[in-house]
Amino acid sequence: MIVAKKVGLSYPDGTEALKTFDFHIEKGELVFITGPSGSGKTSLLKLILGMEFPTHGSFEVLGESIQSDNTEKIQMIRRSMGPVFQEFRLLEGRTVLENVMLGMRFLDLPLHTIKNYAIQSIERVGLGHKLKHTVDRLSWGECQRVSIARAVARKPVLIIADEPTGNLDKENAINILELLTSFTDTDTTVIITTHATHLIEDFHNGVFIKMNAGDMQIERRI
Repeated sequence: MIVAKKVGLSYPDGTEALKTFDFHIEKGELVFITGPSGSGKTSLLKLILGMEFPTHGSFEVLGESIQSDNTEKIQMIRRSMGPVFQEFRLLEGRTVLENVMLGMRFLDLPLHTIKNYAIQSIERVGLGHKLKHTVDRLSWGECQRVSIARAVARKPVLIIADEPTGNLDKENAINILELLTSFTDTDTTVIITTHATHLIEDFHNGVFIKMNAGDMQIERRI
């Protein structure tokens, strides 16, 4: 799924964003990436998404090498990813169903299939009763669920959620984490970044990557 061998990332100004590291993430694994702001979490996500390329080492995602001369294939594997952004990027005035369907507009699928996938994902996140509600009528937590539905509607093999619990109270934050982690039951790999380490204390299975100033400590719990 994801394999890093002696990978490091430095920016043109000389900043060492990620110090040399090795790891492997298997299909269907749950991965938490933690650390304070500036610790390297975002840089690692950009590598996984193919938005940055390693300065040295070998980095593969979904069987494709993440390097500057492989951008066409990187664009293809992104179609197998379901990103959940810190900013929801929902279109106000549009319904829940319309927002999720719009997130699938680049897929080469018939419209009725897109609609069915969208409805299934909305029901999975617990918003089936609000299909026709416009997103500006939803709570913050409900908007987060719409963004998750949009990510999973395309049936990705890899879900990447960047700080998905921001601005949520503890109860809703834990509900969102439990929702995201539930997708591993379909052999989907789920990667979640968070600075709120207290929220993941009760999760005992998965890969825990602690970031600090570009360095990382990796713990695999079974």
